[in-house]
Amino acid sequence: MRKPIIAANWKMNKTVQEGKSFSTLLPADTSLYQEVEVVICPPFTALQAVGEELKGKGIKLGGQNLYPMEKGAFTGEVSPLMLQDLGCTYVILGHSERRHLLGEKDEFINQKVKAAFAFDLLPILCLGETLEQRQKGATEEVCHQQLQGSLKDIEAQDVAQMVIAYEPVWAIGTGVHARPADAEKTIACLRQVISKEWGEEIGAAVRIQYGGSVKPENIREFMSCANIDGALVGGASLKADSFYQIVRGAREGSE
Repeated sequence: MRKPIIAANWKMNKTVQEGKSFSTLLPADTSLYQEVEVVICPPFTALQAVGEELKGKGIKLGGQNLYPMEKGAFTGEVSPLMLQDLGCTYVILGHSERRHLLGEKDEFINQKVKAAFAFDLLPILCLGETLEQRQKGATEEVCHQQLQGSLKDIEAQDVAQMVIAYEPVWAIGTGVHARPADAEKTIACLRQVISKEWGEEIGAAVRIQYGGSVKPENIREFMSCANIDGALVGGASLKADSFYQIVRGAREGSE
């Protein structure tokens, strides 16, 4: 059975003090965090402080991005070595805001995935279609292309360890979420592609999240779907109580 995973993507929100305050307010429910893997992904500026506050709670730390080089003349970028040094376990890659606002292509994301694994970081790889692509019936085609391009030449054992996050672009930050049945259909297709490319055992093992306006009110319905293993949470992860309720709902919905 795949262990549920809930990840908080704070995006460009929270100062160091706000991040520390959130971490203090998040209940130290170690039994819950053993059943549901929880990851907090603060801005780079708050990573160290939040990581210190989370110690002993059983919650993992993640970065929101990386540049695929260990070091060098790349002003404003953050390397996988730096994330590793701060105690990160995970890193979000290929988020739609990076794909569409900053023009990142599958080839570049693929370099990032390889760099993450080289420094023992587990990627949370984001995939998803725009509203226009959805209306054209191209959801599965777009997601398959992003999956295969972003994971080119990645070994099967690495694919099994990472996390895939299906995030329809039209549902991110809009308050409108995909219907659980639609999310389940797309995620089931992604699992089939992974099984075909890397083997059925890998397809069965890899965890696939849903992301896009996830809230305490809808998490149980998503988690009741056979192929949905968790959520990548944006706005609802900014308040400790709301995020904690999502984690609890993930456990209840997956039972």
